[in-house]
Amino acid sequence: MKISEIIHVIEDFAPLPLQESYDNAGLITGSPSEEATGGLFTLDVTEAVVDEAISLGYNLIIAHHPLIFKPLKRLTGKDEMERSVIKAIRNNIAVYAAHTNLDNVAGGVNSMICARLGLKKARILQPVSGGLRKVVVFVPVSHADTVRAAMFAAGAGTIGNYDSCSFNLVGKGTFRPLADSTPFVGTAGELHSESEIRIETVCPAYILNRVVNRMIEAHPYEEVAWDAYPLANDNPLTGSGMIAEFPEPLGEMEFLELVKKTFSASCVKYSPITGRKIRKVALCGGSGNFLIGNAMAAQADAFLTGELKYHDFFLADKKILLVEAGHYETEQFTKELLVQIVKEKFTTFATRISSIQTNPVNYL
Repeated sequence: MKISEIIHVIEDFAPLPLQESYDNAGLITGSPSEEATGGLFTLDVTEAVVDEAISLGYNLIIAHHPLIFKPLKRLTGKDEMERSVIKAIRNNIAVYAAHTNLDNVAGGVNSMICARLGLKKARILQPVSGGLRKVVVFVPVSHADTVRAAMFAAGAGTIGNYDSCSFNLVGKGTFRPLADSTPFVGTAGELHSESEIRIETVCPAYILNRVVNRMIEAHPYEEVAWDAYPLANDNPLTGSGMIAEFPEPLGEMEFLELVKKTFSASCVKYSPITGRKIRKVALCGGSGNFLIGNAMAAQADAFLTGELKYHDFFLADKKILLVEAGHYETEQFTKELLVQIVKEKFTTFATRISSIQTNPVNYL
């Protein structure tokens, strides 16, 4: 199979439009038209990881962190990143990154953290606003089921834990086919009235074109009457961080020990003990200090992330337990998630999780 097919599966799960504006997710080196010989999965791309791919005979590295994050003006091999880029290109190795797009999707990085900790009822902590579209189309009664099914198959109609959601209203449509038309119903030059169904459904803005194209393909009319409206509603399936609950509350020290063990963290930093039990936990893999306010507003008992600044700990004010477990530590399960996404579609494709420890942080 081609590298583009592997990429398509990943981006179907974590679409690139969901990445943050500062990010550089996607294919970074290599050609998508090349046949994929195998995929090596890693959190970071280093020279050692590229060497590992070469030794395995794999021409695709799939990482969480982009190899190239900031714009490059030259490639001289002056640092680890540039040497890794040069080596990947020389050895015809494609490097792909699924970064904040994988962070910002339900079922992504933060869902993995919830699962590992045993948290239940997980939902997005800071949902994306304004990212939904309402799609309306008018269809003859005879083809309503077909058009509706095509829209659902394209990804429309999901609201929270429900799919195939739509509203349908029967009415009368009128139109007069003009001279150059080839009408499905009606006669050129004559006003026609047809029983139609108004179908309303919703979809994320980034798949609107796909939904509309599938809708038009399934529609019998030569000219399809449809509308798309921007919605102010939050999209509960995309956004930053997650909040979830333990089935039974834990003591604060018990929770901290669980975090340390789950992430194999050399140390865990935390704000002053509050004296409360921990049931509701907000979290964000990697650098999530921007979500402290959201966690407190959601009345979380604890907020777990990979990195916090010194002054962030003062924000706890004994109202919440803030916990820093390490950037690499909180995102390490991303490798297993990406393998799972690919293997569910391509069961025989050669995959391997890198044996290279890429965490640059050490503890004494």
